[in-house]
Amino acid sequence: MKNHLSISIATIIALSIPGMVKAQNLFEADGGSGNIYVFTPSGVQSTFASVLSPSGLAFNTAGDLFVTDTGNNTISEFTPGGLRSIFASGLHGPLGLAFNGAGNLFEADYASGNIYEFTPGGIQSTFASGLSGPVGLTFDSAGNLFVGAQLSGNIIEISPGGVQSVFASGLNPNGLAFNSGGNLFEADASSGNIYEFTPGGARSTFASGLDNAEGLTFDSTGNLFVSAWNAPASNSIYKITPGGAMSLFASGLNHPEFMAIQPVPEPSVWATLGMGVLALSGFRRRV
Repeated sequence: MKNHLSISIATIIALSIPGMVKAQNLFEADGGSGNIYVFTPSGVQSTFASVLSPSGLAFNTAGDLFVTDTGNNTISEFTPGGLRSIFASGLHGPLGLAFNGAGNLFEADYASGNIYEFTPGGIQSTFASGLSGPVGLTFDSAGNLFVGAQLSGNIIEISPGGVQSVFASGLNPNGLAFNSGGNLFEADASSGNIYEFTPGGARSTFASGLDNAEGLTFDSTGNLFVSAWNAPASNSIYKITPGGAMSLFASGLNHPEFMAIQPVPEPSVWATLGMGVLALSGFRRRV
C-alpha cells in the first residue's frame, strides 16, 4: 500500500504539471458592475471579487492580483484564494498598474500626473511626474516603462533611471502591452485601432473597428485580448490571434477596463514539485 501511495502521488503531480502550464485564466476589471471577472481559456466566466470601481490589474510572480479602485483611490491586493487587503491608499485617480523585473509595483495616477512606485512591502515613492493623464503602463524587456499619457496623446518612454522621452504622439492611448517579439501594442480609444510599434517606433495598424478599446493583454501563445466599450459589440472582450484573426471572446459586460492574464507558475515551483516527487520516491524506498 505504501508503494502504491507514493507512486500515485508522484503520478498526480506529474500529470498536473502540463495542465497547470496551459491554464492561463483571463481576469477583467468590470468598471460598471464593480466586479473582477475571471475567464477560463475557453471563455467560461465567474466572479472572482467585487470592488467598488476597479480599473487596473496586475499580477505579481506569487500570483497575487493587484487592483486599482479608482472610486476609493486605493490599490487592493488579492491572494489567489480571493482574500482582499488594502495595499495602498490616498491616491488620485489610480488607473494602470505594472510590475517591473525587481517586483516593484508601478501605478499611473491620472489626476496627479505621477507614476508611483511601490516596494513589495508597500513603501511608496514618486518615480515620474508631469505626465498628462497617465493611463496604461507596461515594461519592455530592458526595464523601460511605457506610459499612455491620454491628455497629451503621447506614449512616454521612461528609462529605469527616470529619464522621459516621447516614443509616439498623435494618439488617444489607453491600454499598452508588449508581445513576445518586443513590439508594443496600443489601444487607441478614439480611432478604434490597435496600433503596433516596433522597438524603433515604426507604427502599423494591427486591428481596427474596436470603438473605445480599453485594455490589452497577451497570453503565453501570443493571442491578444482587447476590451472594448462600444463596437463591434458593446462591452465585450475580443481575442486576436498573432495573424490578426479576431473573434468575440466574451460579451454582456459593463464597461470592461483593464485585463491581466494569470501567470504561469515560476520554474522554481516545478523544481519544488520535482524535489517533492524525489523525496516521496526516497521515502518509498526507505520503507
